[in-house]
Amino acid sequence: MIPSLANRFGHKIVVPEQLREIVGPFPRKKKVIMCHGVFDVVHPGHVRHLLYAKSKADILVASLTADIHIDKGLYRPHVPQDLRAANLAAFEMVDYVIIDGNAEPVHNILAIQPDYFAKGYEYNANGLHPKTSQEVETLASYGGEVLFTPGDIIYSSSHLIDLTPPAIRNEKLLTVMERYGVTFDGLRRTVEAMAGRRVHVVGDLIIDSLTNCTMIGGQTKTPTMSVLYESRDDFVGGAGIVAKHLKAAGADVTFSTVLGDDALKDFALQDLAKAGVDVLPQIDPTRPTTNKNAIVAGGYRLLKVDTLDNRSIGNNILNELVEALGATSTEAVVFSDFRHGVFNRRTIPAFIDAIPVGCFRVADSQVASRWGNITEFKNFDLITPNEREARFALADQDTPLTALASDLYDRTECRTLMLKLGDRGVMTFISHEHEKLGSYFTIDSFTDRVVDAVGAGDGLLAYATLTMLVSNSPAEASILGSIAAACVCEQDGNVPIEPEDVLVKLDKAEQSASYWT
Repeated sequence: MIPSLANRFGHKIVVPEQLREIVGPFPRKKKVIMCHGVFDVVHPGHVRHLLYAKSKADILVASLTADIHIDKGLYRPHVPQDLRAANLAAFEMVDYVIIDGNAEPVHNILAIQPDYFAKGYEYNANGLHPKTSQEVETLASYGGEVLFTPGDIIYSSSHLIDLTPPAIRNEKLLTVMERYGVTFDGLRRTVEAMAGRRVHVVGDLIIDSLTNCTMIGGQTKTPTMSVLYESRDDFVGGAGIVAKHLKAAGADVTFSTVLGDDALKDFALQDLAKAGVDVLPQIDPTRPTTNKNAIVAGGYRLLKVDTLDNRSIGNNILNELVEALGATSTEAVVFSDFRHGVFNRRTIPAFIDAIPVGCFRVADSQVASRWGNITEFKNFDLITPNEREARFALADQDTPLTALASDLYDRTECRTLMLKLGDRGVMTFISHEHEKLGSYFTIDSFTDRVVDAVGAGDGLLAYATLTMLVSNSPAEASILGSIAAACVCEQDGNVPIEPEDVLVKLDKAEQSASYWT
């Protein structure tokens, strides 16, 4: 198998302190020139710029902006910083690559003191930009010089990316696997080792229904659609399907929830018992079992009718749930929050205090359409919100995604954050040093065809939790969680994901990512 870019050219990627020792202090015998940019997509304009710069000095240093400081769009960069660094290192004319953890390059210019700093022609065509003037002054302070490369050809990375974002799922996957020592065989062993792990799920059970109809037509006098009822399918969803995913993966699962005293309660308890989930239900006759019923015709969801009561659970039920949580022997506790009464500002502190000492603590707060806040679950080992929930929690709709995720990671004080990005995959943060390599990574979606994306996050939550119990590897957890989410997306309704489903897709991922000589 051909080595990846990061593995083959990683020796060229250094930190500024290393580079200063390598090139020596200014002035020096061998001239050093530095180029700086985002380099999200390296195009012919970049190549000409780098070639020109190399022709002016002995050593060419390519400096690139860390992901955390890129603000050219909500989802930029498309190529993460470690892969952008490897792309530049692969060029023969580039001697060294550094990732600049600062918002501006002047800090590293002063630290390294290159003889020359190369800028594109466009930075000098209509007078100096204030930032360029600052760079000129910084170099002049010790005797360096800014060189402007010829302007006969200029391409815009942003324009190219806007046309078609780069499809680099395999490259991202292999880069993450190499960085964190993950192998495909190791992932398979982790799936096999999930059996027997003990997990306690606490949260809101939902019955998801599909009422299948045939379209008859519309009324002539009113804008009313007419459909013919055919059948109804009920599925255990919400925190219930999280419990079923965990059980399907081989875990021993305890599930604490609140149900109404109705027929859907009976359906839920029978379904969960059949799946092998040990349920500790609290029955509240004053509320219905939460039901979300989608009216479907011709494969389209026309309408969703919800039957629910979102008021907070009473103290008696809260005390029963808290007592069961503290008394249940388990390796992990998963709070699956849909804000249908179990979790709120009043109850969350009591639940957190009741978690047995030494348990792996997980929280997922799927509350984008209701009031709720993932930041109420502080100091957890793993949290798995999606982008919309993160923006809701931080009251921030404008910040680029990487900066948004880093802010959420810091605010929640969690150990691992997996930010679900829908069809763009998952972004995982594991360190507060956000500018450094390895502080976070992205895994693109493994979904080949979307049938029904609802519930994908539940599959990710279950398999990511078990992976962390087995291997304590956020990289493995992100990969296997994403694969489980893809399996959910490729079928209709809430169906538990079996290990065989994950292994089949893992085999396909290995085949796709492998390049044989």
